[in-house]
Amino acid sequence: MDAAELRQALPDDAPAIARLVDEAYSPYIPRMGCKPAPMLDDYRQVIAEADVFVCAREGEIAGVLVLRPQGAALLLENIAVAPAFKGQGIGKALLAFCEERARAQGFQAIELYTNQLMTENIALYTKLGYRETHRATENGFARVFMRKVVAGPAL
Repeated sequence: MDAAELRQALPDDAPAIARLVDEAYSPYIPRMGCKPAPMLDDYRQVIAEADVFVCAREGEIAGVLVLRPQGAALLLENIAVAPAFKGQGIGKALLAFCEERARAQGFQAIELYTNQLMTENIALYTKLGYRETHRATENGFARVFMRKVVAGPAL
């Protein structure tokens, strides 16, 4: 990931994050029949309430990662890469950062959810070691919940 900067998001990043999320998730609208949940978020509020990180490249926000502590696990609430930057390792770098952060902060696992119609995401997360824990409908979205253990039990 040459010439990229990974940093905590600032409130002024909210409009650029919202644009990135819209670009990244809009291809799913025809499949789902509605906007995916991340497109409905107010990113100023998300930045204020969660741990939000951005990957900046060439002066633009190329990727975003939203994390929230959730008991013994770190919730990976959202990860997105701008279409113009896909295939450059940004998503992998954000996921690696998420795992490093989870371990450093003493979390046992990373948990995430994705829409059940986002089958590519489910396949990718499975390939990366995440295991499906359950499926449920939340806020009108049919979600697949997944978990990856990143640390052994505390001694």
